[in-house]
Amino acid sequence: MADLNQSELQNLRHLIGAHEMAYQKLNTYASQAVDPQIKQLFTKSAQDALNTKQKLMGFLN
Repeated sequence: MADLNQSELQNLRHLIGAHEMAYQKLNTYASQAVDPQIKQLFTKSAQDALNTKQKLMGFLN
């Protein structure tokens, strides 16, 4: 993989931060949800955000 320039690195950090924030918020929403279907939706969305964050972090190696 080619080295990232400063702009790409900054954009990557922003994306990672945004996905971490989405993960945290969606987990909070899931914990507060009463309806099982809504809880499942938030839980899956949180996991998807975490998976994407981990993939993005792979570009930092």
